[in-house]
Amino acid sequence: MIEIETAGGVQVLRLNRPAKKNALTGEMYTALSEALERGNDDPDIRAHLLCGVPGAFTAGNDIADFLQYAMGDGGMADAPVVRFLRALARCETPLVAAVDGLAIGVGTTLLFHCDMVYASPRALFKTPFLDLGLVPEAGASLLAPQRMGHARAFELLCLGEGFDPVRAKAAGLVNHIVAEETIELEALQCAKAIAAKPAEAMALSRRLLIGDRTVLHARMEEEIELFAQRLRSEEAKTAFTAFMAKSQARD
Repeated sequence: MIEIETAGGVQVLRLNRPAKKNALTGEMYTALSEALERGNDDPDIRAHLLCGVPGAFTAGNDIADFLQYAMGDGGMADAPVVRFLRALARCETPLVAAVDGLAIGVGTTLLFHCDMVYASPRALFKTPFLDLGLVPEAGASLLAPQRMGHARAFELLCLGEGFDPVRAKAAGLVNHIVAEETIELEALQCAKAIAAKPAEAMALSRRLLIGDRTVLHARMEEEIELFAQRLRSEEAKTAFTAFMAKSQARD
């Protein structure tokens, strides 16, 4: 479900679960985490490319799979998504994303950790956390206002409004809008160009641009704690029950 290929200094991480619109399971999060962590230690990996399948970058968490982890004895501490979020925040290798179609929930928030984001005209960025009685994750409550300004971050994270690629580009979330037929090729060319740059200079320059991550790490841990608390709230239980009922009716 996560296909990984490495060539020319680029590690391509492809989400490939088209039947579920690339909804992310614990197994998929673990594979992504291991790949990002490997990139920190392997000098031959000089850029990551994250991509999905035609029409779906990712629909976000596989809710049923996620709840099995999050509501278990270990709670969020043992959830593979938490390892993935921490791996994103600690990633030392440049990240490029090719977003064609749905980018829901973590499919949007992970992009705040990417250095270059390519989107197709049919991309849709949406974070329905609040509608599920939850709070934002992946450090988005810090990174989104910094990147987009408070007003647009509120629309995205609190109102749950969908952003098309034009609006996402204007907000600073997307670098380039390209046709779905060429998006992966152009994103891969970008990743290869990054990989071809002097590696030490790239690493130092990226570190300077990102700055001190202490505040980001602290905010992410605060989000994780609040997220876990919210999962056990009556609001979230009601919202998830309604969501699962709707999903079962569709199936």
